[in-house]
This record gives sequence, structure tokens and C-alpha cells, in this order.
Amino acid sequence: MNTLPAAEPARWLNKVPEVALTFWIIKILSTTVGETGADFLAVDAGWGQGATRALMGACLAAALFAQLRTRRCVPWLYWLTVVLVSVVGTQITDWLSDGLGVSLYASTAAFAAALAAIFIVWHRMERTLSIRDVCTPRREGFYWTAILCTFALGTAAGDLATEALGLGFTLGALVFGALIAAACAAWRMGGNAVLTFWLAYILTRPFGAALGDWLTQAKAYGGIGIGAMWTSGLFLLVIAVLVAAAQMGWSGRKAAAAAE
Repeated sequence: MNTLPAAEPARWLNKVPEVALTFWIIKILSTTVGETGADFLAVDAGWGQGATRALMGACLAAALFAQLRTRRCVPWLYWLTVVLVSVVGTQITDWLSDGLGVSLYASTAAFAAALAAIFIVWHRMERTLSIRDVCTPRREGFYWTAILCTFALGTAAGDLATEALGLGFTLGALVFGALIAAACAAWRMGGNAVLTFWLAYILTRPFGAALGDWLTQAKAYGGIGIGAMWTSGLFLLVIAVLVAAAQMGWSGRKAAAAAE
């Protein structure tokens, strides 16, 4: 008896933007917004932690639903999802440490173990962790799960370094910035592109958190006192400009492809 071949999984165009300088700038800005935006909504705007978590969780669910329904990378939708993941990832760590009293040592270790487990399962099932080939529903599911975990891990690691270990915001930002530069240098010298990408991606979160705290906290606490509202607004404006430019380029390429 003849048997039909198994159906091929649905394949899309790659769902992650090109990793260039603009990608890293937007990523770092979005990580800072995750830190400052969560603080602004919960404290300065007076929403409280519970309402902020519920609203941001709902917004992230809606953005992820729309993101997963597309068949190619749409810049504004992708980066909106990243910003919301950043806020929610921050809130998860803050809820564990401030709400449940989980130590930063424990949460950092737990998120690191969870991320390692995600990568292990992802690689075993897909044989790659490359973000250049996120072109099936399952791979994108692994990708966004890993991204959420990197934000939660980065928040915990950043708070651990700057608060529990006493590095402070300025030195913490410098240390994590140096580690990002080291990952970039390793890649340029021929290091594994996938490994160095994920190392840099993880490190941008504690760097952005330390930078955000340095900008927003009062001088008495080691910051420069700009405030969460102004920092979040400024960074969101820059993100919007960069994403708008990326969206215009994407729309132009799409129109040119349709005309061929």
C-alpha cells in the first residue's frame, strides 16, 4: 500500500530582523525601557504592581498572537513585542524578589538553568539555535520563550550585580558593557556566531537595567535623577524613529518584490 509522505511543517520567511548595529541599539533601548517603564507604571503612575503586571501581560499576549500569525518579519510588530517582553520579564523578576522574597542568587540561577534547558530542547529538536532561520511556528515558539527568559535572567543578574554584590549602577553598566564588547570581539575574531549572539543578547538586559537605574534613580542612590517618565519617553521616541525607518525600508522592499 502506498503511503503519503508526512506533511512538511509550515515555513515562513525569517521572522527576526537582520542583526546589524540598529538591531543592537533598539535592543539596548528596549531593555532600558523594560526597567524604567515598569517602574514608571507601577510607581510613578500609581498603577501598582498587580495592575501593571495584568495590563502588560495582556498587551504582550495580544502582541505575541499578532506576531505569531504573520509569515514574515514586520519590524514594528517585532519590536513592539520585544519592548513588551522586556517589561513583563522585568516584572516577573521583581515579583519573585519583592513579592515572594526569592533571593536574587536563587532567581538568577533558576532563570539561567531554565534558559539552558530551553536551548538544549530547542537544539535537539531543530538542530540549530540560529536566529537567521526562525521560519517555522515551532522555531518561533522556542525563540520567544528564550527571549522572555533572557529578559527575566538579565533583570535578576543585573540586580544581583548592582545591588546584592554592590557594584552600583555606573560600575555595573561599565562591567556589562565590557562583557558585551568582549562577546563582539570574540565574534569578529572568528568565534561561533550563534554562541556570541546569544551571549551578547543576554548581557544587553543587565546592561540596559543598570543604565536605566543610573538614569532614573536619585543622586543619593547612585543615579543622575532624570526620572523614569523622562527616560522611558526619550528612549521610546528613539525606538519609534529607528523602527519607523526600518518599517519604511521593509515596506519598500516588499513593494519592489511585488512589482517584479
